[in-house]
Amino acid sequence: MDLKLTVNDGAKSYKHVVKEPESNVFIGLKLGEKVKGDAFGLAGYEFIINGGSSITGLPMHKGIIGSDLSKRLNRQKNGSAVRKSVMGNTISEKITQVNLLVAKKGPKSLEEYFPKKEEEKK
Repeated sequence: MDLKLTVNDGAKSYKHVVKEPESNVFIGLKLGEKVKGDAFGLAGYEFIINGGSSITGLPMHKGIIGSDLSKRLNRQKNGSAVRKSVMGNTISEKITQVNLLVAKKGPKSLEEYFPKKEEEKK
């Protein structure tokens, strides 16, 4: 399974795709846990998992235990309630995108790992 990562250092976000077998590092981790970047090519970095979404685009929710789909009841300002579908807080094969926040910086800057793509001239 390919996993799309959105890495945020507080000022800028970078996108990165992790192929299998490196993506297996994330299986079983929960929102809020730390993961070392050495396992997927970002040596010296440490990240906090702070979000993600499933194959169908449903967001992960910290309050739902497990990795399955769940219906959550959201209260509206007008007093009504709406059911929303969300995924649990554990990363599984159903998760395709993960948001990471830098907890510890490595020796190289993220810009060196993710160089800017040159715009194609028409």
